[in-house]
Parts: sequence; structure tokens; C-alpha cells
Amino acid sequence: MTKPVRWGIIGTGKIASTFARDLQLIDEGELVAVGSRSQASADAFGDEFNGARCFDSYEKLVSDPEVDAVYVGTPHPMHFENASLALNHGKPVLVEKAFTMTSREARDLVALAREKNLFMMEAMWTRFLPHVVALRDLIARGVLGELVMVEADHGKWFAPDPNFRLFAPELGGSAMLDLGVYPVSFASMLLGPPSRMVTMVDPAFSGVDGQASMIFGYDSGAQALLTCTSAASSATRACVTGTLARVEIDGDFYAPTTFRLITRAGEVRNYDFEVAPRGLRFQAIEVARCLEAGLAESSVMPLDETVSIMETMEKVIATLEPAPTF
Repeated sequence: MTKPVRWGIIGTGKIASTFARDLQLIDEGELVAVGSRSQASADAFGDEFNGARCFDSYEKLVSDPEVDAVYVGTPHPMHFENASLALNHGKPVLVEKAFTMTSREARDLVALAREKNLFMMEAMWTRFLPHVVALRDLIARGVLGELVMVEADHGKWFAPDPNFRLFAPELGGSAMLDLGVYPVSFASMLLGPPSRMVTMVDPAFSGVDGQASMIFGYDSGAQALLTCTSAASSATRACVTGTLARVEIDGDFYAPTTFRLITRAGEVRNYDFEVAPRGLRFQAIEVARCLEAGLAESSVMPLDETVSIMETMEKVIATLEPAPTF
């Protein structure tokens, strides 16, 4: 690249900090500014990350001429508004997942980006990790044969705090939107949108969806078995099975990890990848690649697929069973 992408970050939470730390590991991007709803929060973030310019409003951040691209790292309910603000100020955007709260918001946001002819991408960082790149390569070369089954789970335990974002409806509380998005997106990457589905979704104590089991069917004949829960720490592994071989991905499947290729005859080949610490930098490298090439979206995480994933999750959440009464 001729110069690094100068990033402005909206939000000062955990995921924003993780993204900022990963930017320090690459030449393709650098943090230059952060925006928060409070000056104190912005200043604390800027002090942690080499004196980035600190703004007490998102409007000031997206108006900064020194910002080339904006990363939206706020809670789900704010994504649509924050990303729209950036696009309307002429800034390319990387939007945390879940992309929006609804598929309608997703469609409207994509329409706005296309109207402005500006780059936008969902921050599904898993897709750009070395082990997932290697998996896609194996599939493309036919090593696995025809795909038959995809299995993936994502379960984390969270203390039952009604004010915590996974449980608070006003913060977009949802096991699907926060955790289930990973296995759903993983299956989408490999098999596309499902043509049929069977689901079981139960509420957390606050009434939002807390646990989901999903069986997706596809026109190819393949199936996906996916689960998520905010009530327990699961194995968070994944398995992709084809007619010739399968790939078993160690936990956490969505983060930097290893996998094994096991052929139909039982031969095993281990794949190890040296990645530290978290791996969010690879999506920043993809954004830089796309911007330099003049692309409005990434072929690895296309906008129409992001909308499709939101539609799928919306359908799953709609089957949420009411809390039992005794």
C-alpha cells in the first residue's frame, strides 16, 4: 500500500479496544481518532492508544478530514444510526456484527452505501483468519468432495445481569445476534442461505433469546447443525464434512485456532497457524485491499450475504418460545 488507512473508531468498548490493538500490528492501517458520547471516555481510549484524536461526539469523528474509514464498534441497536452517519459524511465503514438489529435496517444500510458508492463491510473477522482461508482453499480444490454437513456451536456463560448487553432488550440483548451470528455466518459462507429450517429457541431470564438450536437444509442436500447459548461455555468447535474428507476445527472455531483434515480412509493431517493475539487485524487488511482497489464491497464478506444472514437470524429469533410459567 502507498499509505495506511487512517481509522476512526466509533465506540470505546471491549471490541473497539481489541480492534485498535490489532491495528498496531499491521502496516495497512492505523488508528488516528476515536469518538464517544463522553469526552472522558474518548480521552481514556486515546491515552491507551498512542494519543489518537479524541472527540466527544460521533458527528465530530466522521467530520474529521484525517479519517479515511470508520469502524463502528457500538452495541447492535446503534449500528444503523452510526454507520449511516459515517456514510452520509463520505466515510467507508466497517460495521461490527451483528450488522444491524433487523434485516430491514440491513437492507436500508446497504442501499445507502450503494447510493453513496462507498465501501462497507460487516466486521465478521472470522472469515479472514488464516485457518478459515485454508479451509476455503481445501473446499475450492475439492479436497473435501461435496459438502454434506456443517456443525458449529458458540456458547458463553454470562452472569445473569439484567443490565448486561446480552440480556438487556434496549441494548440489543440476544444470544443469536451476539453469539449465534458466528455459526450462522460460518454455515452461510460454506453453504449459502438455507432453503428450510427447524429451530428451537428458548428465552434467557430477561425474556430475550438465550439459547438456540438450528437445523438448516439446503437445496444441495447438505445440512447444518448450529447452536448458541448465553447460559454456558460450550466447546465452540466446528466440523465440515464432505464426501471425501472432513475438517475438525478446534475451539474457539471463530477465533485463531487449528484444525485437522481427516480423509474418508482415516488419514489425518494437522494444520497449525501462528496467529496472535486475536486476529481482528486481518479484516482491516481486507478493507485496505478493497479501498486501494477501488472496491465498494468485499467478495469475501459481500453485502448481499450480510443481509441474507440477518434475514436468517431474524427468522430464527421469531421462533422464540415464551418463558414457561409455573
